[in-house]
Amino acid sequence: MIHKNINEKQNNFRLDQAATLLFEDFSRSQIQKWILQGNLLVNGEHLKAKEKVHIGDELALDPVFERKVSWDGEDIPLDILYEEEDFLIINKTSGMVMHPGAGYHNGTLANSLAFHFPNLRVLPRCGIVHRLDKDTSGVLVIAKNEKFRNFFVYKLQEREVYKQYEALVVGKVIGSFSIDHSIERDPRNRIRMRVGKNGRDALSHVSLINSYGGYSHVSIEIETGRTHQIRVHLSHQKLPIIGDTLYNPRNLIAKGTSKKLINSIQNFSRQALHASTIRFPCLNKNDTFEFKADLPQDIKSLIQLMK
Repeated sequence: MIHKNINEKQNNFRLDQAATLLFEDFSRSQIQKWILQGNLLVNGEHLKAKEKVHIGDELALDPVFERKVSWDGEDIPLDILYEEEDFLIINKTSGMVMHPGAGYHNGTLANSLAFHFPNLRVLPRCGIVHRLDKDTSGVLVIAKNEKFRNFFVYKLQEREVYKQYEALVVGKVIGSFSIDHSIERDPRNRIRMRVGKNGRDALSHVSLINSYGGYSHVSIEIETGRTHQIRVHLSHQKLPIIGDTLYNPRNLIAKGTSKKLINSIQNFSRQALHASTIRFPCLNKNDTFEFKADLPQDIKSLIQLMK
């Protein structure tokens, strides 16, 4: 705990202003955060940042330091499907975060790339040019140089990159259909996205691979790459993805499901969503690359129980 007293220079200042002057090693935004968290007391009491302080008031600060994010290399295994001079193709495991940020200070794909391919450190995000959610597995492109990075990002913007996913959903799907609904951030929960008329355009194409009673194994092709697009679109169509705690929080179970399958669905540790195929134009010739990643064992095992 660090103690300071208000003097004539800070008299009648806002608390956050006075504290920033007294605790000069810390920024005003950090001071404001500590005020909100209750880590800064005035005469032993909690005050708001805008309240005034006066000569003789005692400020007691208990600083809580967040861990700094690290982009240093870490020896984390990578499943490399293909490598050439311009790019890598990775089969990302579920549970792996793309890069350091809020809540994930290290242990990410970027940290792994920085270790195995040190030259990638000079590229933005260590060459990561598109992303998968933490708990989504599957095929991912990593740029190895600036030229390919710019090329691939441009092709994404022009919608010339084909991406196909597979998912296990609750509900019966018949044939194929498209979902053309704009997606926006949910103002009531900033972590979630939702379908909304003020959002960005989003287009998904869904087709049935196999049905298992009240569940379906589906393929999804996306023409846009909005945050949580597949998860939001399928949930909006009342076809929530198994294991998706954000868009299927009640973990819905189809009627007639066996106890064994109910237990497996309720204990499935992530959304049953996998990026299975990616196809994009070649950089230096008039041809295309296509790469596939097999379904991971956890999804395969769940399918076996459904049969």
